[in-house]
Amino acid sequence: MRAVIQRVKEANVEVDGKVISKIGEGLVVFLCACVDDEEEDAEALARKIAYLRIFDDNEGKLNRSVVDVGGEVLLVSEFTLAANIKKGHRPNYLHAAEKEEAIRLMALFEKTLSSLIKKPISTGKFGAHMIVSIRNDGPVTLFIDSKDLW
Repeated sequence: MRAVIQRVKEANVEVDGKVISKIGEGLVVFLCACVDDEEEDAEALARKIAYLRIFDDNEGKLNRSVVDVGGEVLLVSEFTLAANIKKGHRPNYLHAAEKEEAIRLMALFEKTLSSLIKKPISTGKFGAHMIVSIRNDGPVTLFIDSKDLW
């Protein structure tokens, strides 16, 4: 699985002109399930994100996780993270998981992360055209591929 994580002061998702999810301080996670991903990828990535020390401590150092600060998480499906741009100028998304498998793996990721941060995860709407508004904090933005975790 591939994820882009942004530390935010606040964020929301709109679908069809209506805000469907919003969070305060925490993380926005753009997540893509790929064809070679398994349950272990979803669980390992959720654990890594829950405990990433990317929030400031009292001395201004990045020493605290979203768990430590009691932050919220907004999870947004993002199949374009599977883009292959090696040939030509039009990305292909052949590496993205099929819809049913992507939904299953994202649900497992969400359940695992929710249990770790001990609060519900806010989400976008899978497959919908979403407008994501983010007030990035730092900015702090990371890319993680679950295949790099082992």
